[in-house]
Formats: sequence, structure tokens, C-alpha cells
Amino acid sequence: MGKHSYVKWFKTRVKRAITDYSMINNGDRVVVGLSGGKDSAVLLDVLVKVRREVPVNYDLHAVLIHMGWPMDIDVLERFCTEREVPFTCKYTNIGEVVFEHRQDKSPCAICANMRRGALNNTVQDLGFNKLALGHHIDDVIETFFMSLFYTSQFKTFSPLTYMDRSGVTLVRPLIYHSGKTVENFRKRHDLPVVKNPCPAAGDTKREEMAEIIDYLGSRYPNLRRSFLTALQSLEPQKLWPPPLNNRRLPQEEPPQ
Repeated sequence: MGKHSYVKWFKTRVKRAITDYSMINNGDRVVVGLSGGKDSAVLLDVLVKVRREVPVNYDLHAVLIHMGWPMDIDVLERFCTEREVPFTCKYTNIGEVVFEHRQDKSPCAICANMRRGALNNTVQDLGFNKLALGHHIDDVIETFFMSLFYTSQFKTFSPLTYMDRSGVTLVRPLIYHSGKTVENFRKRHDLPVVKNPCPAAGDTKREEMAEIIDYLGSRYPNLRRSFLTALQSLEPQKLWPPPLNNRRLPQEEPPQ
């Protein structure tokens, strides 16, 4: 597929996701959460491209939550300037709090919550009403398996979520794409990626889930499409009802 055809195909799926879930409407003011990674770079780039083509007027503003570690933010600022998108870097000490003060065995969840809180606050301070994140279908499936394995719940995030406390609506326009197609888009457009300075990078539960999904995807090529279809056609009444006595399950294995 040529570059032009690929971009058109990619944008069409993003537009479809936005339309299917009414993610972005006329007059919306949308903050794109930049992280320095491929997903958020692609999200910002494609939203700029889509804005030129659709009869919907919306503002864009890129926000980076700085964790307090050395990071080349000039690359991201230039990236935004080239696309005529305002850029804000919100400096925090989240990295110090999570990895030096808290020293939790599972820092990712705490870090994610703190970053999300800082993002929400920045969206409100800027006077914007939407927050767009670069999650794709692989992230959806990873979250599902993490919830299943670690909290015993059938649960994942939604394409669109209204957050009551902040009044901000969270949207994920890349959900109809896989991580692979997002990376292909980034490479074709040579979009910048800033090295992740996080001490936990490369050794997280989410990366374990990504390996599982890659393996399942190699065995079952339609895995991502099937998962997406299952989510969109979910019938809760076909799942088990809760037990009447609400007792704990017995041990999986008999005692030795």
C-alpha cells in the first residue's frame, strides 16, 4: 500500500471511531496528552490532518506531563510548532514521589493515576473540555487481561469516558488501530519519539500482557478484530449471574 493510500486508510478508521462514539464535536477544545511515545505523536498528527478535512471545528492543544527526569522536550515542542498546535509542558515531581518516596512494588498504577490527575488539572486550567489519549486496540486488550489476571474482573477502558469530578471527557480516537499500524504510520511520517526515562520501562505487567497478545495474535490473526467485535456486541445477560450467597470461590488446587 502506497503512503497516500495508507494515510487515507488510517484516517478513515480514526474518523470512524470519532463518529461511532461522538468523541469530538463542533466547538470542542481538545487537549492531546503527549508522552514522547509513538502513540501520542501519531494521535496528534492524525487529529491535525483530520481537522483539515471534516466540517467540524475543534481546537487542539498538546500537553506533556513532565515527570521530573531529564527529557528532550525541545523535540516535542518543535513537532507541535510545525503543526501549529500550542504546546504546554507541565513540570511535576511525580517520578520522585513514585520511585523515591513511595517505592511501591507496583509503581505503574500509582504513576498512571498521578499523571492522569495532572493532565486533568491542566485541561481544566487551559479551559478545555476534552482529553485525547493515544490508546489503541492492543491497549484495550492488555487492560482486559490485566483486570482478569490481577483483579478477577471482566473490565477494560471505554472509547469515551465523562469524568464527573473534572468535567472533562476522555476520548481515544485510535481504538480501531493496532499498535503495529500506529507504528507503521509513525515510521512513514518519521514522527519523533523521545526515549522513555522511566526506571520501570521494559519490565512492567503491561509489557507482559503485550507479549501474550503478540503470541495470541500470531496464532489467531483475527484476534484484535474479534475482540473489538465482542466488545461492541456484548450481551451481559449471557455472562454468569453472581452467586446468591456471595461467598468466596474455593481454592483452585487441593491442599497438600
